[in-house]
Amino acid sequence: MENQHETTPADGSPEAHADIYGEDGVIRASFLAHIGAAIADRDTITLKHEVGDLHQSELGDLLEALLPEQRRALVGLLGADFDFSSLTEVDEAIRLDIVDNLPNAQIAQAVQELDSDDAVYILEDLDQEDQDEILAQLPFTERIRLRRSLDYPEESAGRRMQTEFVAVPPFWTVGQTIDYMREDQNLPDRFSQVFVIDPTFKLLGAIDLDQILRAKRGVKIEDIMHETRHAIPATMDQEEAAREFEQYDLLSAAVVDENERLVGVLTIDDVVDVIQQEAEEDLMRMGGVGDEELSDTVLATSRSRVPWLLVNLATAFVSASVISQFGATIEQMVALAALMPIVASLGGNAGTQTMTVTVRALATKDLDIYNAGRVIRREVMVGLLNGILIAAVIGVIAAAWFQNVDLGYVIAAAMIVNMLAAALGGILIPLLLDRLGADPAIASSVFTTMITDVIGFLAFLSLASWWLHLG
Repeated sequence: MENQHETTPADGSPEAHADIYGEDGVIRASFLAHIGAAIADRDTITLKHEVGDLHQSELGDLLEALLPEQRRALVGLLGADFDFSSLTEVDEAIRLDIVDNLPNAQIAQAVQELDSDDAVYILEDLDQEDQDEILAQLPFTERIRLRRSLDYPEESAGRRMQTEFVAVPPFWTVGQTIDYMREDQNLPDRFSQVFVIDPTFKLLGAIDLDQILRAKRGVKIEDIMHETRHAIPATMDQEEAAREFEQYDLLSAAVVDENERLVGVLTIDDVVDVIQQEAEEDLMRMGGVGDEELSDTVLATSRSRVPWLLVNLATAFVSASVISQFGATIEQMVALAALMPIVASLGGNAGTQTMTVTVRALATKDLDIYNAGRVIRREVMVGLLNGILIAAVIGVIAAAWFQNVDLGYVIAAAMIVNMLAAALGGILIPLLLDRLGADPAIASSVFTTMITDVIGFLAFLSLASWWLHLG
């Protein structure tokens, strides 16, 4: 398998570090042992040679693979040669472990060499006191830019934006703009758009670089600029901003404040990170594990998981209370105790299928008030169809297993009822939570499971009780 990890050495030519990663895409044990030995020997020459040219993502992988004391020692030995941008590629716990062991003066020096979005990403997790001390050591202009980004809400476009951008007045010519981009050393290293602003920094429009390259030098910017129809408010949630990029196929977008003034730019590389982060958050919340990361301690992981386990315990007692009402019925036919888990398990799985599709559709805004009725009807019909198919199979198996045809009819009927309940619970519970302003990814799983367990047990045991009574 071809390895996709590449770096760019000083001469600009791409160089693949194929010797770092194995065929499975994981850092080779031999390379890890080599770095570990160099750290133990405090061999800074070897470390700078082996680590100095790594891409930030590769260095991030290395930091995550090392033991805590090794990674701290590596950062200390590399000193000014350590690439702080690699801290944006590691778990929060690892990032904080590294930063907390560094003097604020060193962090302040490193922050000045980072893009503003990477600097904010590192600073936002620090204590307010440390933030203030680090920012106080920065040049005034850079300090104001970073402070403005940090003042925006967490997980907003303002937190993820770059404050470095290229902006020109509308009366400039293409020639003036090109000369400005060539000569000004303070412009960002990479950009795809030039923004057009008035004297108050109010956003007027934008020009793609290909338009500038194709226009004659004497043409005025205002004659070729286009209106920025997809400017993103700085307070917009980062997930909503990512959806704008997805819907309109954007490579970059202007970020504006409440007065429509240009304050930054959001780029596709940041949006890809946001999409991955939000998808991971939804998946983790559906499993009831919060913001847990692989590098978290045992106690932190336990604290993350216990709350929803306790909620699950409470809902389990609700299901148990239903079963307790049919103790006499179960005593008369032990087969019911053997078959109850099947009813609950299949109903729970069916509910989880519907719930997963619903939660994802809500997250991507594909499910709304206009199509909710149609989707609910579809899920009910799917639940009914799957219920009939599963009921036929389990009915035959149960009848043959216990030599009781009536028992097969009972569990088949209960299965149809439970599959319908699973379909309705799997879609209505996330919709209700979303309508109430709660995150459907967090609580849907627990309550959907409770619904399918209660309905499944109630339907199966009620029908069995009725059947025994008739018998």
